[in-house]
This record gives sequence, structure tokens and C-alpha cells, in this order.
Amino acid sequence: MDTFDSVLETIGRTPLIKLRAASAATGCEILGKAEFLNPGGSVKDRAALGMVREAEREGQLKPGGTIVEGTAGNTGIGLALVGNALGYRSIIVMPKTQSEEKIQTLRAYGAEVRLIPAVPYRNPEHFVHVSRRLAESMNASRPGSAFWANQFDNVANSRFHEETTGPEIWTQTDGRVDGFTCAMGTGGTLAGVGRALKQHNPAVRIALSDPGGSGLFGHYDRGEIAVEGSSITEGIGNSRITENMARAPIDTAFRIEDADAIPMVFRLLMEEGLCLGGSSGINVCGAIRLAADLGPGHTIVTILCDSGLRYGKRLFNPEFLIEKGLDVPDFLRRKD
Repeated sequence: MDTFDSVLETIGRTPLIKLRAASAATGCEILGKAEFLNPGGSVKDRAALGMVREAEREGQLKPGGTIVEGTAGNTGIGLALVGNALGYRSIIVMPKTQSEEKIQTLRAYGAEVRLIPAVPYRNPEHFVHVSRRLAESMNASRPGSAFWANQFDNVANSRFHEETTGPEIWTQTDGRVDGFTCAMGTGGTLAGVGRALKQHNPAVRIALSDPGGSGLFGHYDRGEIAVEGSSITEGIGNSRITENMARAPIDTAFRIEDADAIPMVFRLLMEEGLCLGGSSGINVCGAIRLAADLGPGHTIVTILCDSGLRYGKRLFNPEFLIEKGLDVPDFLRRKD
């Protein structure tokens, strides 16, 4: 067995899992990168580690300092985990609309959680702006005491994926990857993986899978940010182009609606034994769309982001699903 000096060494090097039903339906090999197996339970552990390590090298984060971030939850969990392992406090600003399970997890990691109303990015009370001002005020009273992670525009996020996630996928597929797709929130994963894969083979097709309620599909499909529809998924989609997104080599984009993505979550659970969140449903639907574009015989990789248990009171709540106009799977209708 491998022995690690720190939990931080267990971030990354996640396996690829063949999604049998999706592969059989498309004639392609569709593989999911099991990022839910990271120690903090999501793909965001990578961004957290990358940003903190670069901040240390750049002198932005000093011994005894505090990490401050605005997040939908998973990046905050990753930052709290990394911070605890390295001796830093964490203050996380997040919208009240995020899942109760994420909030409880952050508090269990010892992070100070500040919940605020969910407002558009243009509003100065958006969680990103509030977290920035908080870090600035802390540094004004005690210079160098706080590091604002700024995951959306801190390119250490996508750079870490370019250095780790992308090369892992290339090696794990023996260079036989034809396409990669996932959703974007900050843009770090898609940008970093896309750049890494295209360095090996410029012909690798990179696709955005975008949920309803996000303006990114419109931007990449027709050159205008147009927010349309809505989604129950958390932490993905955006109404602006972040610094990380600006570096993403995107070839095509898909709009994936909840009516397709949420049933896919339940199919992955019942057919593959994978209990995953809504963003993974978006990603797998996108992989199927990309496989249809490329045709049979290709290898498509996507990201399995986090556990569905982080959204239990929504994803596995029949009343919530009905309220959102979504189908309730048979196993949730059963009376034990």
C-alpha cells in the first residue's frame, strides 16, 4: 500500500470509470474521471491546492494567515481541507441558496461560513465581491493576514488542471482520447484540461456542457452571453467570462437541460452504482452529445464532480423534484 505524508498528496490521480450504458448507447467509450474520490469529495480540491500552493510561493499567504473565498461550496470545502492541513484558517462566503449539506460540511471542517443572499454578479453584494472586500479589510488592519483565493479569475486554478488533470487523462487513455467535455463555473477544469490535451493532440475536441440559467452556451454558440432557463445544479454556469474561461480552447458547446441531466443522475445511480451530483448529470449528457457528433469508435472523457449525497435534500426529495417540474424516479416513490 502507498503511504502518504499528508492528505494533500491524495488529491488527484483519480481513476477513469467506463460508463457502460452511455458507452453502449453511443458506440463510443465514455469515461468518467472520478473526481468525487478526492479527499474533500470533489474536483474542486485540485483548484484549492493549486491556488494555495501558488499563493504560498508568491508570498500572498503567510504562516498563520487566513484563506478567504466566495464559493458555491465545493471550492470552500477544498480550501478548508487544504488550509487545515497547512495551518491556515478559512472564511467562506456563500449564497444562502446552496445545499444544506455543503454548509454543514464546511462547518464540520472548521471553516467560518458567512451566508448571504444570492444576487447577480453585477450586484456589489454578490458573494465574490463580498469575499474580496472582506479580505481587503482584513489586510488593511493587518497586512498580509488574508489571502483572497478568487477562484474565478485566479489562473492558478486552470494552471493546476493543466499540470495534473489533463496529463492524467492523456496517460490513462494511452493518448487515445478524442474528446473532453464538462460544465464551467470558474472555467478552471475545462480550460486547464483542454489546454493540456490539445498540447498533445490539437485534434482533441473540447466541448462545453452548459446548464440552463447560464449565459455561457450563448457566448460560445453565437457570440453573446444570454441567460436562458434555470437549473437546480449548483456551482456551474456563469453570466460572465472569467479569466480562467478566457483561456479555454473550446471547439463546441451544448445546452443541457435539467429534464435530461437529472434523470441521468438517477440512471448513473441505478445502472452504474455511482451516486453523483447534478453537475455530473450535465457532464455525462454532454459526453453523449459529443459522442453523437464524433460518431462511434471514439473515446470521450468527462468529469464526475462530486457525490449526490451533497444534495440529498433536493435530488432525493420527491416534493422538491415535483416542484421543479422534474420526474421522480421509481425508487424514490417506493414505500419502505
